[in-house]
Amino acid sequence: MLIGKVDDLSGDTGDGIVHTPDIATALVFRTTAAGRSDLVVVGPRTRAAYHVGKDLPVCLKVRLPSGAARPLLGPPISELVDRVVPLADLWGDSGVRLERRLACLGGDRDLIRDHLDAALRARIGSRSPVDPTRARLVRAAATALSTRRPTHLPDLARRLAVSERHLRGLLTEDAGLPPKSFARVARLRNALTRGRVSRLAELAATAGYYDQSHMTADFRSMMGVPPAAFFAGRLPDLQPC
Repeated sequence: MLIGKVDDLSGDTGDGIVHTPDIATALVFRTTAAGRSDLVVVGPRTRAAYHVGKDLPVCLKVRLPSGAARPLLGPPISELVDRVVPLADLWGDSGVRLERRLACLGGDRDLIRDHLDAALRARIGSRSPVDPTRARLVRAAATALSTRRPTHLPDLARRLAVSERHLRGLLTEDAGLPPKSFARVARLRNALTRGRVSRLAELAATAGYYDQSHMTADFRSMMGVPPAAFFAGRLPDLQPC
């Protein structure tokens, strides 16, 4: 399969939706209660967004593997950071046709996933051959920067036998974020997935922060509230989607 993890976000989100920062680029197909469907590209996100909930009978989010987004979508992923754009804006008529096909599948999640996978395979097959070395470098860099203790860029560049400048350019263009920002978002997501703990200092240590104040600064910057407020449910006001 070319597509990565599929998150099923279908249902009534009446209590609101929190979109957390994310290093991934994703395709999202959704159908509203009124029967309107769309297929959009969600670029890497550097700040959280808090939206009023919706009733979405079908909402599938397909995360694209590191290094796969640019050859599949076209433009440098850095141009999609903190943006949501219709796939048709990038693929033209083929994006419109895919959206219409998915809308005719009656909300069958497995069929939607299969059609998306087939469309991505066809897209790759119709474009110039993807440089496998470039893709491997991006995947390796993304993996190394997503760990609890991300590898420093000079060490990572030496390990991958490329220059720091080349590696920074590859990650920025193909994953959307320069190495430092990529690692910062990945570390925040690490903290979020660990959930609530009795002591914030313990969470900071296990998530890979220097200390609690370091984690608090990142939460304020990217989540809009400090960690104690976020985990207690004291969130910014919800905004229209």
